[in-house]
Amino acid sequence: MLNCPGPVSRRGFLRVGLYGFGSLSLPGLLRLRAQQSAKGRPKTAVILVWLRGGASHLETYDPKPDAPSETRGAFGATATCVPGMRINELLPLHAKIADRFTLLRSMSHTGGDHAAGSHQLLTADTDPQDKRKPVFPDWMTVANLLRSDRSRPLPNYVGVNPISTYDGFHIAGSAYLSASYGPFSVTGDPSNPHFEIPNIGLKDKAQAERVGDRVRLKQRLDGFLRAADASGTMAAVDDFEAQALQLLTSPAARDAFDLGREPDRVRDRYGWHAWGQQCLMARRLVEAGVEIVTTTFDGPLCGRVENWDDHSVNHHIFDAMKFRAPPFDQAVSALIEDVYARGLDRRVLVIVTGEFGRTPRITQVASSGGGVASGPAGTVQPGRDHWPRAFSQLWAGGGIETGAVIGATDKHGADVVERRVTPGDFQATIYHHLGIDAEQVALPDFFGRPQPILPRGAPIRELKGRG
Repeated sequence: MLNCPGPVSRRGFLRVGLYGFGSLSLPGLLRLRAQQSAKGRPKTAVILVWLRGGASHLETYDPKPDAPSETRGAFGATATCVPGMRINELLPLHAKIADRFTLLRSMSHTGGDHAAGSHQLLTADTDPQDKRKPVFPDWMTVANLLRSDRSRPLPNYVGVNPISTYDGFHIAGSAYLSASYGPFSVTGDPSNPHFEIPNIGLKDKAQAERVGDRVRLKQRLDGFLRAADASGTMAAVDDFEAQALQLLTSPAARDAFDLGREPDRVRDRYGWHAWGQQCLMARRLVEAGVEIVTTTFDGPLCGRVENWDDHSVNHHIFDAMKFRAPPFDQAVSALIEDVYARGLDRRVLVIVTGEFGRTPRITQVASSGGGVASGPAGTVQPGRDHWPRAFSQLWAGGGIETGAVIGATDKHGADVVERRVTPGDFQATIYHHLGIDAEQVALPDFFGRPQPILPRGAPIRELKGRG
């Protein structure tokens, strides 16, 4: 394996130097990037739509209409344009474009709570126990470190409503890598008429020139630190600052984030709500050259507790699904349709998933509070609990074969009975699409020890793509 040196933050430089991290250098990082660029398939951009809290597979992509009443729920299954593929009746727009995506119904892991489930799916961690923050970097940060090009005006990893925390637990993060490789975060509701992103593309040329003057002054003041630096760390910090300046002054960066440049008919198709406009921004970003975009579907569109965690104490699950299904159906189907219509389907991969599914057996427990999709406190209502043993994902684009179903669960949706897939396989497939040879890359941890970016897992053959 390749032991890749990589840059660290100013604050962390002295600290990690005590643990044998002194061999880090920017040239070493650039050399590894060059080696990875020469390997594997052409690079693919990835858009990950994250359903924070864990969506029910039975109410989305793996309905069980013939199961007993305590399992099947309130909704039926609908036929799609793909013969034999049926999905929940709440997703009619998905059904019309089912030939443009593939369903994976056999994802399985052991992380039974939100932090552990997220860490298992997004990082190389296999521990079933929750941790306050990940001990391994998520695949997005790793890919950004290996793929980012600081000479470009746009960041290579953008979180449009980024994957961040759940009840105080950090469900994604850079772990022992520099936080500089985390996402450029876009927060707020892009459907709001007053929405704007600070520090992107100054419109006033004179103001941009003043910013440049201040940066040059700062660079002179930092000269003594640069002269004392033999590891290349300061060069890396300069690199990050240069990108920040590019974002601040680049018209191209401003345009990529500007949804106002889209025709109203396109914005209408995605939907004038947060999830639709988040997906539209994600499409604009990958079209402009960003390689890694995550967007989280949560907030008011989910119901009272603002996520997909449909325990009975939180939501009446069937009311919650009826409430959130229209914007979810519209946003995801529009994104997939647009990717294909604009000829991006071979170089842009779209994935829709949460950290796990929901229990096959419906529970009946008293609500902890009233609100959207939840009865008044004390009202007994149906819900489903966490279920990592079997759940579903949607994959589209990336040159993959679409209009297919991979794997299967039993008649209750409880366990995988065909083609079990693990989080390691999930991450290996994404690395494959990004042109990263995950079997050959290791990165130093806090103690300078090489850690493989993916100790186990292989690309899912049906999702490897034709390129």
